[in-house]
Amino acid sequence: MNKLPVAALVLFTLPLAAFCQTEGDCSTALSAPLHSGASLTIDSVSLGMQIVHADPGQAQNSAPDILRVSCTRSDHSGRVSIKLSGTADQMRLHVTGSTARNSNIQLRVEVPQHTNLRVHMMAGQITITEIDGDKDCDLSFGQIEITNKHKWDYRAVGASVDIGQVNASPYNTEMGGFFRHFRATFPSGDYALHAQVGTGQIDLKGPRQRGKHGATED
Repeated sequence: MNKLPVAALVLFTLPLAAFCQTEGDCSTALSAPLHSGASLTIDSVSLGMQIVHADPGQAQNSAPDILRVSCTRSDHSGRVSIKLSGTADQMRLHVTGSTARNSNIQLRVEVPQHTNLRVHMMAGQITITEIDGDKDCDLSFGQIEITNKHKWDYRAVGASVDIGQVNASPYNTEMGGFFRHFRATFPSGDYALHAQVGTGQIDLKGPRQRGKHGATED
């Protein structure tokens, strides 16, 4: 007679236990489980942001299946609030605070090397280094820099600026001006990359991609 209520309790408890929510500020680092291949959505106030893969040999308390967020700021920088919520397969990072004097705040986000990223920020710099997975970055003012040392055979690449510069060294492309768009496709590629900047610059860095990639620019 008691087996059904116990089973029901376990069924409803597991999803709740898998949900994570934690928050803090620049004074302490935050961490949460994040599986390899998971999705991370970042919505942030204007600042400098670096996204790298967690390497237990390089960063203390890091592990391959963990999300770790830390930041540094000068004495005169604005204050920010950092909140993590979601599950180990779908996590959200929300950074809020005053929009003034945030230029000296540097946010460091460590993720598994295979992580799908979606990043939205009003102004600042987004730097993504050696992360495999889909990438969708939207920045109104500033710079997006994405670096991969492996071959750039993304299934689809799209990079555009309303006013500014697009540099895509893997495709031997540099362009600047108004409403500039760069696209490339590899049907056999694994991931998709989209980068959009209103006013500023996009830098895609890595080894020269060889072979047919259906690149177009306008």
